[in-house]
Amino acid sequence: MKKVDDYKNKNVLVFGAGMSGTNAAELLVKLGAKVTLTDAKPADQIKAYNDLQNDGVKVVAGKSPVSLLDGMDLMVKNPGIPYDNELVKAAQSRNIPIIVELELAAEVSEAPLVGVTGSNGKTTTTTMITKMLQAGKQHGTALDGGNIGIPATKVAQEVTKEDVLVLEISSFMLLGTPKLHPHIAVITNIFSNHLDYHKTRENYVNAKMQITKNQTKNDYLVINFDSEEWRELSKRSKAQIIPFSLTDHYQNGAYVSDGDIYFKDEFIMHKKDIRVPGEQNVQNALAAIAVAKLYEIPTEAIVSVLKNFGGVRHRVQYVLTADNREFYNDSKATDIEATQMALRGFDEPIVLLAGGLDRGYTFDKLVPDFKDSLAGIVLFGQTADLLEEAAKKAGVPQIKKVKNLDEAVPEAFKMSKPGDIVLLSPANASWDQFATYRDRGDKFIKDVEKLTGKKETN
Repeated sequence: MKKVDDYKNKNVLVFGAGMSGTNAAELLVKLGAKVTLTDAKPADQIKAYNDLQNDGVKVVAGKSPVSLLDGMDLMVKNPGIPYDNELVKAAQSRNIPIIVELELAAEVSEAPLVGVTGSNGKTTTTTMITKMLQAGKQHGTALDGGNIGIPATKVAQEVTKEDVLVLEISSFMLLGTPKLHPHIAVITNIFSNHLDYHKTRENYVNAKMQITKNQTKNDYLVINFDSEEWRELSKRSKAQIIPFSLTDHYQNGAYVSDGDIYFKDEFIMHKKDIRVPGEQNVQNALAAIAVAKLYEIPTEAIVSVLKNFGGVRHRVQYVLTADNREFYNDSKATDIEATQMALRGFDEPIVLLAGGLDRGYTFDKLVPDFKDSLAGIVLFGQTADLLEEAAKKAGVPQIKKVKNLDEAVPEAFKMSKPGDIVLLSPANASWDQFATYRDRGDKFIKDVEKLTGKKETN
């Protein structure tokens, strides 16, 4: 861990007692800061409450009054807390700097950083990169953290100069990382997402582009070139641009040509040999290959990872096969584009399970994909009626609305025939019926196991 004196004797308010907040508080204590942590949850719901107090952190639970800002030099907030929160707005009005836990991690990490962001594919791409670097790096290793579910500050204290720290970074995080400087930044794609937080697409796009703002000509931006908008956005960066594309041949990047994958005209592998299904995973692989090649990872190591990597949990994850039907869990598909990608990844007929939180938009964009892919659809949650309209427009032959996943799984099985894919890809956030998309995906897996009498394939 780097020696950092910037926080010594500083008064720091950590806002949010989740994993990122508690790990940030513990690191700040090590860096010599005077730390107060606050959360609206009562003390008995803060897992690390006693440990934090024993480490010298003042914990204010059950409330977060504005008076906590008195005398504070810095706020470290949970990325999910919006900037229109009362305490956050009060900090801004007092000109108190606001950062997130990942910014601390980047400051103390001895290892160079690879930062991965995008609307879809972040976790899969982060995992692919990490596995490739681990498989082929001659000195040191690679560790991942951040939005992938591992506190970045925890991993940042472990890595050495010979290692690489691969960080999955959300748009929420990027708004709180003013000094972040990845040696390699990756943008998988940018759609319209989290507009309830960012308010406008322009704000969302600008947040994503924060990943490259501190890069120089000695750094690299690996970016999807399959959209004119994304190609134009790349011009904002001072880094060397490494494009990847499913549709065009970019000699200085990673691309697909006649079903084969290349990097800078070097044949890497046949596209069909990538184990995880779907064009979206080919895109993820292209981005990961570009990063691995920049680190001079041998092609054999790259190919071995892509032939054996079975996918990330809840992201077009193969669950099991029963009665000649394959079940897939894509609970992480919380927007229309993610579900489009999932549907386009299969050649077989699909029975889709979809629905969730109503964010005020229709699903007409899914009509062509429904028409091309679906043998049937089972709908649940707040958006069931809206998805039903899209399914009817597409002429989906079987449409059924149910109350919840418990009812949806057996209905989907009834609709399916041998050789079909049964796919959970909701196209919606989970918060109408589940705490997280992970809870939704885990429930789907349990329901499939109960229905089939088989266990998930790991």
